[in-house]
Order: sequence, then structure tokens, then C-alpha cells
Amino acid sequence: MQSFTGTSSYVATHELSIAVNAAIELQKPLLIKGEPGTGKTLLAFEVAQALKKPLHTWHVKSTTTAQQGLYEYDAISRLRDSQLAVGATAESTDRVNNLANYIRKGKIWEAFTADEQVVLLIDEIDKADIEFPNDLLQELDRMEFYCYELQQTIAARHRPIVIITSNNEKELPDAFLRRCFFHFIRFPDRATMQRIVTTHYPKLPHNLLLRAMSVFYGIRDIKALRKKPSTSELLDWIRLLLAAGVTEEDLIDLEALNEMPPYLGALLKNEQDTNLMLALKHKGTRPY
Repeated sequence: MQSFTGTSSYVATHELSIAVNAAIELQKPLLIKGEPGTGKTLLAFEVAQALKKPLHTWHVKSTTTAQQGLYEYDAISRLRDSQLAVGATAESTDRVNNLANYIRKGKIWEAFTADEQVVLLIDEIDKADIEFPNDLLQELDRMEFYCYELQQTIAARHRPIVIITSNNEKELPDAFLRRCFFHFIRFPDRATMQRIVTTHYPKLPHNLLLRAMSVFYGIRDIKALRKKPSTSELLDWIRLLLAAGVTEEDLIDLEALNEMPPYLGALLKNEQDTNLMLALKHKGTRPY
């Protein structure tokens, strides 16, 4: 069986590759946690690309219910159609009588009934109600569920590769965790980050890369920082530096003069952290 080792556009650490392949071998959902911006959601896209599998994505919101992932029965539309079908053609009556016409298939249903194995992403599961993970226990474990309206069991034709992401906004139930293979994406060290940046910007001058990373990790090392900049924000910042023609010497000059780095809004996303950087600069403390 083909294994996942990353792609040309996604640097997967050895530990992450092991986790993905272990979850596939065990036929268990892969639960991914980590700082925002560390590539949790993107992982599912890259696994699908690497293994040449279709991708089904289910982005969870605070109002999302587990039932929506299975199916929804549109009783209101059926009631409306039944009223309009009075005295209408037999075709209209047949449509009303066929409940399947009023079943909206969810992402799990679509993944279960696909013609081939797919990758199913359940993104940010911790945004939903606390009972949401428990409501999916049996479906993800047995790979089937019952549709009461159709009196039919919907079973997976091909067991999907399930990837679930969480930002740790709330604790997940132990019963749910037992059914998953867990991996925490740690923030990349400098060597790994250098590989990530080089993958996205292969023509980036090496010295500029090193200087930009020095500034970036220096900002992340500020203990009082409310939100540390992420990998995706570093990539955005470097893109702006390249677009503006900023050089290694420019960043060295800024550091020597204790000035703020350009395009700080790509790295810091709230006024508290920006004010903290300004305060450190005014005190003569080099924040990076």
C-alpha cells in the first residue's frame, strides 16, 4: 500500500508521516492538533493528493450538528410539495411519496457511498457542541449509520481515510479519543522551517532567509506575546519582503537601529502585541 511522506509543496516531518500511515493501517481516524497555522487542515489536502484519493471536506462551525454530517430530512419541502401536488399529475405525487427526494446527504454519507476510497476531512471539530464528537462515535467506529426515513443502513463501500483537526478550544471526550490515532503537530524547529520556506520560495536568497527567520523566531521568543506568529504568517511575510525588494542588508540595518520590521501586520494580529513590540523598541530592548 502507498504510504504518505509529504508532497512537493508540503513538508511532513518523519513523526507526522508515521502518524498518517499508522492511522491508515489501523483504519482509525487521525486526530490532528497543533497551533493555528501549522498546516493541520492542509494535511488532508496533501494526503489526498499524495495517495491520489478524492477529498471530502466537512468544515465544522459552532452551529454544526453531527446529524448534518450524516443527512438531513427536508420535511418542510415535502409538506409544501404535497400541498401543491393535490390534484396534480401522478409524477408530482410520486415525487412526494418518494422520501429519498427530500434527503440531503451529508459529507459522511457521501464519503461512505463513494465509488472509491476517499479522504474525509472533519475540520475544527472542537468548534461544535461538546456532544458533537460523541454523536459520531458509532458511525466512525462501525462505518455505518441508519437512515430512519428510508429504513436503510448506509454502510461504507470503502472505508474512508478520516482526518480530524482540533485547535484545542475544548476538551474532546475520552470515548472519542480512544477511537482515534492522535498526533500533535509541534511548531517547526529552524531546520524544518527552513525546508518549509524553501519549498514555497525556492529562489529566496539564502542569507535573506536566515535573517528573516532570525527576526521571526526572535518575535516568537517574546514571552508576553499574546499570539505568536505562525508558519503561514511567516510565509505571507516573506512573500511581502520579496515583493517589496527587501534585502538581507535592510533587515540587518533595522536590527542595528532597533526599528520595527516591515509589514509587521503579517506577523502580529492584535494591537496588544504591536504595542508590546513598540514598547520594547522604545526601551532600547531589541525584540528580535
